[in-house]
Amino acid sequence: MTQSPQRVAIVTGGARGIGAATAQRLAADGFAVAVIDLEEATAKGTVDAIEAAGGRALAVGADVADTEQVEAAVNRVATELGAPTVLVNNAGVTRDNLLFKMTESDWDTVMGVHLRGSFLMARAVQKHMVEQKWGRIVNLSSTSALGNRGQTNYATAKAGLQGFTKTLAIELGKFGVTANCIAPGFIVSDMTRATAERIGEDWDTYVAARAKEIPVARPGQVEDIAHTVSFFVSEGAGFVSGQVIYVAGGPKA
Repeated sequence: MTQSPQRVAIVTGGARGIGAATAQRLAADGFAVAVIDLEEATAKGTVDAIEAAGGRALAVGADVADTEQVEAAVNRVATELGAPTVLVNNAGVTRDNLLFKMTESDWDTVMGVHLRGSFLMARAVQKHMVEQKWGRIVNLSSTSALGNRGQTNYATAKAGLQGFTKTLAIELGKFGVTANCIAPGFIVSDMTRATAERIGEDWDTYVAARAKEIPVARPGQVEDIAHTVSFFVSEGAGFVSGQVIYVAGGPKA
C-alpha cells in the first residue's frame, strides 16, 4: 500500500491566540501547516512549537488583504510544503468604536482583513483543492455577527463571512470541497484582553462577569475553537458544508 502524501493546511493569523492553537492542533492531527501572519518573524513561535512536537510547518509573512502577497504566499506554501487543501481564514483585527466616532479607516481596515482577506485567500487556494478533488475551508466569524455595541465594522464583517461561507459551499461542493464557519463566543485571548483594556475593566473581573452570562459557566479557550476546526477539516465531516456553528457555551443565532 502506498503512503498517501501529507495534506497541507494554511492558517492565517497563526502567530497567536486562536490561530496558533488551531495550527498546532492541525499539526497534531497530521497536517503539514503553513502559519501565515503579517510578519514572518511573529509566526515563527507557532512553527517552532509544531516542529518541537515533531510536526512539519512553515512561517510565511503576508498581508492577507494584498493580492500579490497572498498569491506569493500560497505559491510558496505549495512549493515548500505541498499543495494546500485546507484553509482556515482566521486573520482578524478590531477597530472598535461607536458609529459616530468610527472613521472610514476603522471601517476599511476591518473589512480589508476579514472580508477581502478571506476572499483573496480562498480564491488563491481553491485551485489546489479543485485539482486534488478534496478541500476544507473554515472561516472564523463571531457572535458579534448578531450585533455588538461599538462594533459596526467587525459585526458587519463577521456576518458577511457567514454569507461568504455558504456561497463557497454551493460553488465548490461538486469538487469535493466543504466550507464551514465557526462563530466563537467569549474566548480568553489577546483580542479579548485588548477589549477589556479599551473599556477600562480589570481583566479577571471582566472574565468573571462574561462567564456568568455563559450557560456552561466558563469562558471559552482557544483550544475549544481549534477542536471545532479539527472536526470540520476531518474526513468524517465531508457531508457537513455551508454551516455556521456558534462555539459559545450556549445557544446563539
